Amino acid sequence: MYNYRSFILVFGFMYLVTCSSNKTIKSEQSPNFILILSDDQGWNGTSVQMVDNMSISKSDYHETPNLELLANKGMRFSSAYASAPVCSPSRYSIQFGQTPARLKMIRVGMNTDHIDHQSSYTIPKLLKKINPNYKTAHFGKWGIGVDPSVLGYDESDGTTGNKDGGFDLKSNRKQWQNNIDIDPKKIFTITSKAIDFIEQQSISNKPFFLQVSHYAVHSDIMMRQNTLDKYVKKSKGKYQNHPGFAAMTEDLDSGVGLLLNSLKALGLDKNTYVIYTSDNGAVPIMPPKSKYEKSSNFPLSRGKWDAMEGGIRVPFIMSGPKIRPGKESKVPITHSDILPTIIDLAGNKLPTAKNLDGGSFKQILLKGGNEKIRRNYEGLVFHVPYENGIALKRAHSAIIIDNYKLIKFYDNNEFKLFDLTLDIQEKNNLINLNPLVFKRMKISLENYLSDVMAPKWKSGITWKRTPIHEINSFH
Repeated sequence: MYNYRSFILVFGFMYLVTCSSNKTIKSEQSPNFILILSDDQGWNGTSVQMVDNMSISKSDYHETPNLELLANKGMRFSSAYASAPVCSPSRYSIQFGQTPARLKMIRVGMNTDHIDHQSSYTIPKLLKKINPNYKTAHFGKWGIGVDPSVLGYDESDGTTGNKDGGFDLKSNRKQWQNNIDIDPKKIFTITSKAIDFIEQQSISNKPFFLQVSHYAVHSDIMMRQNTLDKYVKKSKGKYQNHPGFAAMTEDLDSGVGLLLNSLKALGLDKNTYVIYTSDNGAVPIMPPKSKYEKSSNFPLSRGKWDAMEGGIRVPFIMSGPKIRPGKESKVPITHSDILPTIIDLAGNKLPTAKNLDGGSFKQILLKGGNEKIRRNYEGLVFHVPYENGIALKRAHSAIIIDNYKLIKFYDNNEFKLFDLTLDIQEKNNLINLNPLVFKRMKISLENYLSDVMAPKWKSGITWKRTPIHEINSFH
C-alpha cells in the first residue's frame, strides 16, 4: 500500500535545508527538464484555454488549476500534435525524435525488434553527452518494448503498461464506471517517486531530466471520493459531462501541483523547464453513448485511434527560464520536436542527422513569436495505415503544413484538404478550390513516406510476434 507522506512538512523541511544554497541559480549550470505526459487527454480536456479568444478550446466541466498556473508562467502551443493517435508510437517518437512512420512503430502491440533501441539518439543519452553529470529517470507508464535503461535512464519503474495503472480489459462498460481509490491511477505514487528523485538531485547538485508518464486519464476511471463528490454536485458541461472522468482529471492536476510545488520549495523552479502534454487525444465517445455523433473532443473531429484533429491535437504547455509567460504560439509542433528542443535548450546543437524528424522550437519559446522551425522534411506527418475497428475503420495518412492539413485514405485513394485556421472541425474539403496546395502537400506526403519506407499494413495479420519485414510491404 502506498505510504503517504505529509507533503507540507516535507516541503517545509526541504525549503529550510536547501534555501540558502539555491537562492541564486548560476547561469553556467545546466538546466533541468521535466516532461509530464498524460494518457488519452484531449486538447480541450483541461481548464487551460489553448487558443486566445476561443472559449471552446478548454473544458466546460473539468478543473485543472495547477495547469492554469503553469500556462500563465509559460507558453501554450495551440497547434501541438501527438506523433500518433495511439500511445506507444507517440512514446517512441518522444524518445527518438522520429516519426512513427520512420520508426515503423505505427500501432500498439507491435513486434519492435526492428527498432534500434541502442541508438545514441535518445533524450537521456544526448543530454549526458552534453553534460555527463545529467541524471535521468522515468516513472509511470512506459509503453516501449525495452527497459528504460536501454534508452539511457538511470532510474525507472521498468517496462510498465496500461495494466500497471489499473486497466481492466474484460469489460468496456466497466472501464467507464466510477472506481474510488485513495491513489487513483497511481497518480500520487508516481508523483512521490518523482519528488524523491528531484530531492536527490538537489542534494547532489546534479542536473536532471525526469519524465513523469501518468496512467491517467486512460480508463479504467478512478478517482478520490471527495473529488468525485465535487463533480457529482457540479452542473455538467455541454460537451463534457462524465463526473468520474472529470474527477480523475482534477486528481491528475493535483499530482502535477505537488510536483511543481516541490520544485519551488527546493529552489529549482528558476532553472527547470517543465513540459506538459498528452500521448494522444481523448476517445471520441464516452459511455453511456454508444454511437459516434459528435466528438467528446469538440470542436475537434473524432478522437483517439484516428489522425483527425481530435486524435492527434493535444494540450501542450511549457514553462522555464526566459520563456515568455502567458503566451500562445500557433506554430504547429509535434512530439518529435521535443528531443531537439531539449537538446538545444541544454546548450548544444544537434549534429546534422538525416534520420531525425523533429526540429527545435527554442526560438519560439524565447522570442514568443511565430518563428519557423527547421526540420529535415517539410510538414508534420501522421501514418495510420491500418483498419481500426474501433474508429474510422479506414487506413490513412496525413500531413500538416502551416495552416493546411491533407489526409489520404487508402481504401479508395480519397484525399481531403482542410484549412485548420478556418475549419478546425475538418468539414470543408478544399481540394477543388486549392489545387496547387493539394498538389504540393500530396507530393510532400508521398515523398516522405517513400523516403522512410513507411509500412503498408496488411489486413488480417498478426503483429505481436512476427517481425515487421516478414509481413509488410513498404512505400
